[in-house]
Amino acid sequence: MSSMTAREIIAKRLNHEGTEVTPYTIEIEPKMEKKLAEYYKDADWRKNKLREFTCCYLVVDTQMFTSIGEPYMRDAFGAIWRMDKRPWHLETPPLAEPSLSGYEFPAADVFIKQINENKEEAIRLYEANTEQYRMINMGWGIYEATWRMRGFENTLIDIITEEGFYRDLTSRLTDLYVAMVRACADIPADAILFGDDWGEQRGLIFGAERWRKLIKPCWEKIYAEVHRQGKKAVHHSCGSVAEIYGDLIEIGMDCHESVQPEAAGMEPSILKEKWGKGISFWGCLGSQGILNHGTPGEIYAEIKRLADLFRDDGGFVLAPAKPLFDDMSLDRAVAVIEALSEMTQS
Repeated sequence: MSSMTAREIIAKRLNHEGTEVTPYTIEIEPKMEKKLAEYYKDADWRKNKLREFTCCYLVVDTQMFTSIGEPYMRDAFGAIWRMDKRPWHLETPPLAEPSLSGYEFPAADVFIKQINENKEEAIRLYEANTEQYRMINMGWGIYEATWRMRGFENTLIDIITEEGFYRDLTSRLTDLYVAMVRACADIPADAILFGDDWGEQRGLIFGAERWRKLIKPCWEKIYAEVHRQGKKAVHHSCGSVAEIYGDLIEIGMDCHESVQPEAAGMEPSILKEKWGKGISFWGCLGSQGILNHGTPGEIYAEIKRLADLFRDDGGFVLAPAKPLFDDMSLDRAVAVIEALSEMTQS
Protein backbone atom coordinates (compact mmCIF):
# COMPACT_ATOMS: atom_id res chain seq x y z
CA MET A 1 0.00 0.00 0.00
CA SER A 2 1.16 3.55 -0.73
CA SER A 3 2.89 5.40 2.10
CA MET A 4 0.86 8.48 1.24
CA THR A 5 -2.26 9.17 3.26
CA ALA A 6 -5.62 9.11 1.53
CA ARG A 7 -5.82 12.85 2.17
CA GLU A 8 -2.51 13.44 0.40
CA ILE A 9 -3.54 11.26 -2.55
CA ILE A 10 -6.83 13.05 -3.18
CA ALA A 11 -5.24 16.46 -2.63
CA LYS A 12 -2.65 15.70 -5.31
CA ARG A 13 -5.30 14.34 -7.66
CA LEU A 14 -7.48 17.45 -7.32
CA ASN A 15 -4.38 19.53 -8.02
CA HIS A 16 -3.93 17.55 -11.27
CA GLU A 17 -0.93 15.59 -10.11
CA GLY A 18 -0.57 11.88 -10.73
CA THR A 19 -0.41 9.25 -8.00
CA GLU A 20 0.31 5.56 -8.29
CA VAL A 21 -2.75 4.73 -6.19
CA THR A 22 -6.12 5.64 -7.70
CA PRO A 23 -8.40 7.09 -5.01
CA TYR A 24 -12.00 5.95 -5.00
CA THR A 25 -15.28 6.19 -3.13
CA ILE A 26 -18.22 3.82 -3.21
CA GLU A 27 -21.76 3.91 -1.86
CA ILE A 28 -23.71 0.69 -1.38
CA GLU A 29 -27.42 0.28 -0.69
CA PRO A 30 -28.34 -1.62 2.52
CA LYS A 31 -29.51 -4.93 1.06
CA MET A 32 -26.48 -5.15 -1.20
CA GLU A 33 -24.24 -4.34 1.76
CA LYS A 34 -25.78 -7.32 3.58
CA LYS A 35 -25.35 -9.59 0.53
CA LEU A 36 -21.68 -8.69 0.34
CA ALA A 37 -21.19 -9.38 4.06
CA GLU A 38 -22.73 -12.81 3.55
CA TYR A 39 -20.60 -13.42 0.45
CA TYR A 40 -17.36 -12.55 2.24
CA LYS A 41 -18.52 -14.20 5.48
CA ASP A 42 -17.24 -11.12 7.26
CA ALA A 43 -19.28 -8.42 9.00
CA ASP A 44 -16.25 -6.13 8.68
CA TRP A 45 -15.62 -6.95 5.01
CA ARG A 46 -15.63 -3.30 3.97
CA LYS A 47 -12.96 -2.37 6.49
CA ASN A 48 -10.87 -5.37 5.49
CA LYS A 49 -11.27 -5.04 1.71
CA LEU A 50 -11.50 -1.33 0.97
CA ARG A 51 -9.83 1.94 1.88
CA GLU A 52 -11.88 4.91 3.02
CA PHE A 53 -10.39 7.89 1.22
CA THR A 54 -12.75 10.58 2.52
CA CYS A 55 -14.45 11.59 5.73
CA CYS A 56 -17.37 13.91 6.44
CA TYR A 57 -18.14 15.12 9.95
CA LEU A 58 -20.42 18.01 9.04
CA VAL A 59 -23.52 17.74 6.87
CA VAL A 60 -25.21 21.12 6.47
CA ASP A 61 -28.95 20.57 6.29
CA THR A 62 -30.27 22.89 3.58
CA GLN A 63 -33.87 21.73 4.02
CA MET A 64 -34.47 21.32 7.78
CA PHE A 65 -37.58 19.18 7.86
CA THR A 66 -40.05 19.22 10.73
CA SER A 67 -42.81 16.66 11.10
CA ILE A 68 -46.40 17.81 10.64
CA GLY A 69 -47.92 14.34 11.04
CA GLU A 70 -47.07 11.10 9.25
CA PRO A 71 -46.16 10.85 6.43
CA TYR A 72 -45.77 14.61 5.92
CA MET A 73 -42.96 17.03 6.73
CA ARG A 74 -42.43 20.73 6.15
CA ASP A 75 -39.05 22.16 5.19
CA ALA A 76 -37.61 25.50 6.31
CA PHE A 77 -38.90 27.20 3.18
CA GLY A 78 -42.47 26.08 3.85
CA ALA A 79 -42.72 23.26 1.30
CA ILE A 80 -44.77 20.24 2.37
CA TRP A 81 -43.37 16.83 1.47
CA ARG A 82 -44.75 13.32 1.55
CA MET A 83 -41.97 11.13 2.91
CA ASP A 84 -43.36 7.62 2.36
CA LYS A 85 -42.57 7.75 -1.36
CA ARG A 86 -39.23 7.19 -3.08
CA PRO A 87 -38.02 9.72 -3.86
CA TRP A 88 -39.85 12.07 -1.50
CA HIS A 89 -42.84 13.72 -3.12
CA LEU A 90 -43.32 17.49 -3.09
CA GLU A 91 -46.99 17.90 -2.14
CA THR A 92 -47.35 21.67 -1.73
CA PRO A 93 -44.68 24.23 -2.67
CA PRO A 94 -44.80 27.42 -0.60
CA LEU A 95 -44.96 29.82 -3.56
CA ALA A 96 -48.19 29.30 -5.49
CA GLU A 97 -47.40 32.25 -7.75
CA PRO A 98 -44.11 33.62 -9.21
CA SER A 99 -43.79 36.31 -6.57
CA LEU A 100 -42.03 36.81 -3.24
CA SER A 101 -44.64 39.33 -2.14
CA GLY A 102 -45.91 38.40 1.31
CA TYR A 103 -43.49 35.49 1.62
CA GLU A 104 -41.24 35.39 4.69
CA PHE A 105 -37.89 34.13 3.44
CA PRO A 106 -36.06 32.02 6.07
CA ALA A 107 -33.24 33.89 7.76
CA ALA A 108 -29.68 32.67 7.37
CA ASP A 109 -29.51 32.25 11.15
CA VAL A 110 -31.98 29.36 10.91
CA PHE A 111 -29.41 27.37 8.94
CA ILE A 112 -26.27 28.73 10.58
CA LYS A 113 -27.52 27.72 14.02
CA GLN A 114 -27.16 24.01 13.15
CA ILE A 115 -23.63 24.62 11.84
CA ASN A 116 -22.62 26.34 15.05
CA GLU A 117 -24.23 23.63 17.20
CA ASN A 118 -22.16 20.93 15.47
CA LYS A 119 -19.02 22.92 14.78
CA GLU A 120 -16.97 22.15 17.91
CA GLU A 121 -17.35 18.39 17.52
CA ALA A 122 -16.75 18.57 13.76
CA ILE A 123 -13.50 20.51 14.27
CA ARG A 124 -12.34 17.98 16.86
CA LEU A 125 -13.01 15.05 14.52
CA TYR A 126 -11.44 16.68 11.45
CA GLU A 127 -8.30 17.61 13.38
CA ALA A 128 -8.01 14.08 14.78
CA ASN A 129 -8.28 12.44 11.36
CA THR A 130 -4.97 12.84 9.60
CA GLU A 131 -5.59 9.96 7.17
CA GLN A 132 -8.67 10.90 5.13
CA TYR A 133 -9.59 13.78 2.83
CA ARG A 134 -11.91 16.04 4.80
CA MET A 135 -15.27 16.97 3.25
CA ILE A 136 -18.20 19.13 4.33
CA ASN A 137 -21.49 18.18 2.66
CA MET A 138 -23.84 21.07 1.91
CA GLY A 139 -26.95 19.38 0.57
CA TRP A 140 -29.35 20.59 -2.09
CA GLY A 141 -28.38 23.57 -4.22
CA ILE A 142 -29.77 26.77 -5.75
CA TYR A 143 -31.74 25.42 -8.74
CA GLU A 144 -33.09 22.55 -6.65
CA ALA A 145 -34.18 25.00 -3.96
CA THR A 146 -36.15 27.00 -6.53
CA TRP A 147 -38.20 24.02 -7.64
CA ARG A 148 -38.76 23.01 -4.03
CA MET A 149 -40.32 26.43 -3.57
CA ARG A 150 -42.31 26.60 -6.80
CA GLY A 151 -42.73 23.02 -7.99
CA PHE A 152 -40.72 21.46 -10.81
CA GLU A 153 -42.92 22.36 -13.78
CA ASN A 154 -43.64 25.87 -12.51
CA THR A 155 -39.90 26.46 -12.09
CA LEU A 156 -39.19 25.54 -15.71
CA ILE A 157 -41.94 27.92 -16.81
CA ASP A 158 -40.60 30.67 -14.52
CA ILE A 159 -37.14 30.34 -16.06
CA ILE A 160 -38.63 31.20 -19.45
CA THR A 161 -41.51 33.57 -18.65
CA GLU A 162 -40.70 35.08 -15.23
CA GLU A 163 -36.99 35.84 -15.47
CA GLY A 164 -37.12 38.83 -13.14
CA PHE A 165 -38.79 36.83 -10.38
CA TYR A 166 -36.43 33.92 -10.89
CA ARG A 167 -33.40 36.21 -10.61
CA ASP A 168 -34.75 37.64 -7.36
CA LEU A 169 -35.34 34.16 -5.97
CA THR A 170 -31.91 32.81 -6.88
CA SER A 171 -30.26 35.99 -5.57
CA ARG A 172 -31.88 35.50 -2.15
CA LEU A 173 -30.89 31.84 -2.12
CA THR A 174 -27.31 32.68 -3.12
CA ASP A 175 -26.97 35.12 -0.22
CA LEU A 176 -28.21 32.34 2.07
CA TYR A 177 -25.72 29.79 0.74
CA VAL A 178 -22.80 32.22 0.92
CA ALA A 179 -23.70 32.86 4.57
CA MET A 180 -23.75 29.11 5.29
CA VAL A 181 -20.36 28.60 3.61
CA ARG A 182 -18.96 31.59 5.50
CA ALA A 183 -20.06 29.97 8.77
CA CYS A 184 -17.76 27.03 7.92
CA ALA A 185 -14.64 29.18 7.52
CA ASP A 186 -12.97 27.99 10.73
CA ILE A 187 -13.67 24.29 10.11
CA PRO A 188 -10.46 22.56 8.92
CA ALA A 189 -12.01 20.71 5.98
CA ASP A 190 -10.32 20.34 2.62
CA ALA A 191 -13.41 20.71 0.43
CA ILE A 192 -17.11 21.45 0.44
CA LEU A 193 -19.39 19.16 -1.55
CA PHE A 194 -22.47 20.83 -3.02
CA GLY A 195 -25.33 19.32 -4.99
CA ASP A 196 -27.45 20.92 -7.70
CA ASP A 197 -28.75 18.66 -10.47
CA TRP A 198 -28.64 20.62 -13.72
CA GLY A 199 -28.29 17.78 -16.18
CA GLU A 200 -30.35 15.02 -17.70
CA GLN A 201 -29.40 12.33 -20.18
CA ARG A 202 -29.21 14.63 -23.21
CA GLY A 203 -27.91 17.87 -21.72
CA LEU A 204 -28.89 20.74 -19.43
CA ILE A 205 -32.48 20.48 -18.19
CA PHE A 206 -33.28 24.06 -19.19
CA GLY A 207 -30.48 24.67 -21.67
CA ALA A 208 -26.97 26.02 -21.42
CA GLU A 209 -27.81 29.64 -22.25
CA ARG A 210 -30.43 29.97 -19.53
CA TRP A 211 -28.11 28.20 -17.10
CA ARG A 212 -25.39 30.74 -17.92
CA LYS A 213 -27.76 33.63 -17.43
CA LEU A 214 -29.54 32.54 -14.25
CA ILE A 215 -27.53 29.91 -12.35
CA LYS A 216 -23.87 30.49 -13.22
CA PRO A 217 -23.59 33.86 -11.39
CA CYS A 218 -24.97 32.29 -8.20
CA TRP A 219 -22.38 29.56 -7.99
CA GLU A 220 -19.55 31.91 -8.93
CA LYS A 221 -20.22 33.80 -5.69
CA ILE A 222 -20.49 30.62 -3.63
CA TYR A 223 -17.28 29.09 -5.01
CA ALA A 224 -15.47 32.38 -4.40
CA GLU A 225 -16.25 32.10 -0.68
CA VAL A 226 -15.10 28.46 -0.66
CA HIS A 227 -11.79 29.45 -2.24
CA ARG A 228 -11.41 32.40 0.12
CA GLN A 229 -11.22 29.78 2.88
CA GLY A 230 -8.59 27.75 1.04
CA LYS A 231 -10.99 24.88 0.37
CA LYS A 232 -11.88 23.07 -2.85
CA ALA A 233 -15.34 23.37 -4.43
CA VAL A 234 -16.64 19.89 -5.31
CA HIS A 235 -20.05 19.85 -6.93
CA HIS A 236 -22.52 17.06 -7.67
CA SER A 237 -24.71 17.21 -10.74
CA CYS A 238 -26.35 14.26 -12.44
CA GLY A 239 -26.62 13.89 -16.19
CA SER A 240 -24.81 15.67 -18.99
CA VAL A 241 -23.12 18.98 -18.20
CA ALA A 242 -20.61 18.72 -21.05
CA GLU A 243 -21.88 21.96 -22.62
CA ILE A 244 -20.85 24.05 -19.61
CA TYR A 245 -17.50 22.66 -18.45
CA GLY A 246 -15.77 25.77 -19.77
CA ASP A 247 -18.11 27.88 -17.65
CA LEU A 248 -17.60 25.68 -14.59
CA ILE A 249 -13.85 26.08 -14.88
CA GLU A 250 -14.27 29.83 -15.31
CA ILE A 251 -16.30 30.25 -12.10
CA GLY A 252 -14.10 27.98 -9.99
CA MET A 253 -15.63 24.52 -9.75
CA ASP A 254 -12.65 22.37 -8.81
CA CYS A 255 -14.25 18.96 -9.25
CA HIS A 256 -17.45 17.61 -10.81
CA GLU A 257 -19.05 14.76 -8.91
CA SER A 258 -20.54 12.33 -9.98
CA VAL A 259 -19.71 11.90 -13.66
CA GLN A 260 -22.23 9.68 -15.47
CA PRO A 261 -20.40 8.40 -18.58
CA GLU A 262 -23.54 7.25 -20.42
CA ALA A 263 -24.97 10.78 -20.61
CA ALA A 264 -24.37 12.80 -23.78
CA GLY A 265 -20.78 13.98 -24.19
CA MET A 266 -19.62 12.54 -20.85
CA GLU A 267 -17.25 9.76 -21.92
CA PRO A 268 -14.26 10.09 -19.54
CA SER A 269 -11.49 10.01 -22.15
CA ILE A 270 -13.20 12.83 -24.07
CA LEU A 271 -13.69 14.86 -20.88
CA LYS A 272 -10.05 14.42 -19.95
CA GLU A 273 -8.85 15.51 -23.39
CA LYS A 274 -11.09 18.60 -23.55
CA TRP A 275 -11.25 19.78 -19.94
CA GLY A 276 -8.89 17.69 -17.84
CA LYS A 277 -6.36 20.46 -17.23
CA GLY A 278 -8.98 22.75 -15.73
CA ILE A 279 -11.32 20.56 -13.70
CA SER A 280 -11.27 17.20 -11.94
CA PHE A 281 -13.77 14.37 -12.39
CA TRP A 282 -15.24 12.22 -9.62
CA GLY A 283 -17.15 9.12 -10.71
CA CYS A 284 -16.95 7.88 -14.35
CA LEU A 285 -17.88 4.23 -13.62
CA GLY A 286 -21.23 3.87 -15.34
CA SER A 287 -24.17 2.64 -13.30
CA GLN A 288 -26.51 2.63 -16.31
CA GLY A 289 -24.18 0.68 -18.57
CA ILE A 290 -21.20 -1.40 -17.47
CA LEU A 291 -22.36 -2.03 -13.89
CA ASN A 292 -25.82 -3.07 -15.00
CA HIS A 293 -25.01 -5.00 -18.17
CA GLY A 294 -21.30 -5.85 -18.18
CA THR A 295 -19.70 -9.12 -17.22
CA PRO A 296 -17.47 -9.23 -14.12
CA GLY A 297 -14.47 -9.33 -16.45
CA GLU A 298 -15.66 -6.27 -18.35
CA ILE A 299 -16.26 -4.40 -15.11
CA TYR A 300 -12.74 -5.19 -13.90
CA ALA A 301 -11.28 -4.05 -17.24
CA GLU A 302 -13.23 -0.78 -17.16
CA ILE A 303 -12.04 0.06 -13.65
CA LYS A 304 -8.45 -0.63 -14.72
CA ARG A 305 -8.94 1.48 -17.88
CA LEU A 306 -10.17 4.45 -15.85
CA ALA A 307 -7.35 4.12 -13.33
CA ASP A 308 -4.76 4.04 -16.13
CA LEU A 309 -6.38 6.94 -18.01
CA PHE A 310 -5.84 9.41 -15.17
CA ARG A 311 -2.84 7.88 -13.41
CA ASP A 312 -0.11 10.20 -14.65
CA ASP A 313 -1.76 13.62 -14.41
CA GLY A 314 -4.53 13.20 -11.86
CA GLY A 315 -7.78 15.13 -11.93
CA PHE A 316 -9.78 12.04 -10.99
CA VAL A 317 -11.40 10.14 -8.14
CA LEU A 318 -12.97 6.87 -9.25
CA ALA A 319 -16.50 6.00 -8.16
CA PRO A 320 -19.63 4.33 -9.47
CA ALA A 321 -21.90 7.10 -10.72
CA LYS A 322 -24.61 5.80 -8.37
CA PRO A 323 -24.59 3.42 -5.39
CA LEU A 324 -24.33 -0.32 -5.90
CA PHE A 325 -28.06 -0.92 -5.92
CA ASP A 326 -29.87 -3.58 -3.91
CA ASP A 327 -31.05 -5.34 -7.08
CA MET A 328 -27.64 -5.39 -8.78
CA SER A 329 -26.36 -8.91 -9.47
CA LEU A 330 -23.98 -10.06 -6.74
CA ASP A 331 -21.27 -11.19 -9.17
CA ARG A 332 -21.08 -7.69 -10.65
CA ALA A 333 -20.92 -6.09 -7.20
CA VAL A 334 -18.14 -8.49 -6.17
CA ALA A 335 -16.23 -7.61 -9.35
CA VAL A 336 -16.30 -3.93 -8.34
CA ILE A 337 -15.15 -4.67 -4.78
CA GLU A 338 -12.35 -6.96 -5.91
CA ALA A 339 -11.05 -4.45 -8.46
CA LEU A 340 -11.07 -1.64 -5.89
CA SER A 341 -9.47 -3.90 -3.29
CA GLU A 342 -6.67 -4.70 -5.72
CA MET A 343 -6.07 -0.98 -6.27
CA THR A 344 -5.97 -0.48 -2.51
CA GLN A 345 -3.05 -2.88 -2.25
CA SER A 346 -1.02 -1.23 -5.04
